[in-house]
Amino acid sequence: MNDRKLKILAAVIDEYIMTGEPVGSKTIASLPDINVSAATVRNDMAALEQLGYLEQPHTSAGRVPTFSGYRLYIDKIMSHNKLSDEEIKRLDEMLDKEGAVTEDLVIQSAATALAELTQCAVVASDSSPKFSVISKVEVIPTGKRLYVILLITSNGSIKNKACRLEFDLTSEQLEFFTNFVTESLQGISISELSDEMLSKLTEALGTYMLTLSPLVHGVYELSQDLLHKEITIKGERNLLSCSELDKMEIVKFMDSSSELEELLNESFSGINVIFSEEKDSFVIGNSSMIVSSYQKGNKTVGSLGIIGPVRLDYAKIIPYIEYFTNKISNMISYDEENTDGKEDDNE
Repeated sequence: MNDRKLKILAAVIDEYIMTGEPVGSKTIASLPDINVSAATVRNDMAALEQLGYLEQPHTSAGRVPTFSGYRLYIDKIMSHNKLSDEEIKRLDEMLDKEGAVTEDLVIQSAATALAELTQCAVVASDSSPKFSVISKVEVIPTGKRLYVILLITSNGSIKNKACRLEFDLTSEQLEFFTNFVTESLQGISISELSDEMLSKLTEALGTYMLTLSPLVHGVYELSQDLLHKEITIKGERNLLSCSELDKMEIVKFMDSSSELEELLNESFSGINVIFSEEKDSFVIGNSSMIVSSYQKGNKTVGSLGIIGPVRLDYAKIIPYIEYFTNKISNMISYDEENTDGKEDDNE
């Protein structure tokens, strides 16, 4: 692969992204930065087809890029667009217009803005709760032998669960449980609440084991629910209106949170472009997903992903997702630093 063939491959892909039509050698030869004849371009395009980077949908038609061609283009050839000051201002306005004040709202605002900008679907995983700690556990009587357990974590996640007991609890038992979970669980990481720890906590209840162990099990179940990331989806209609994609495949894929979470976890740093042809779990044919992670402090805690047809303007879209994930990282890390500072001041 010499530089000329790479240049011609890039030109074919850029033209195909713009028009959606097979690209002929005369079109490429007429471009100002291609300084060779149409015959030379035709020969190089034939060579690129033999190498698996281009294909010819019909005998008389021009050529279109293959998945391998897109992969080479993205990894080796494509030049990223630099966002202008005007674009950055617009992106900031789109993110700020929702008045996002919590981590979840920041992420949802970014997903909504990206869906509007790209006219694709956007999926996002929330700030990973496994790095958060238990802030508070409450038990609220709501009826005869019926109690609601409320679990609040340091990243603002709130989970609740109804728990029916075999006995009505006395005020003394409720007070004991509140003190017990405060001493045993407050400040403990969600990921630390294991089966082994559950057994130790149940044993530590002593004479209250029979009456209060269901509540301890309820707290454990809530913590396990929190370990599964919540998936935000915006702009599904953008995909459903895309003629290049199968609508039934879109619906099936968007209903599968485990598969979405698996693909979002593909990016631990930087940008990752995934093609449906490369992943069995990515069931929308002829599609791609651009994934970028965001951080809280020095930890990767979540990801944003743009889903669209393979024929995306990657050079334009990738800077958008990079900017938003960097912005999210800065905003949620700033909030954490401010919270830590306030706690230090109060000590």
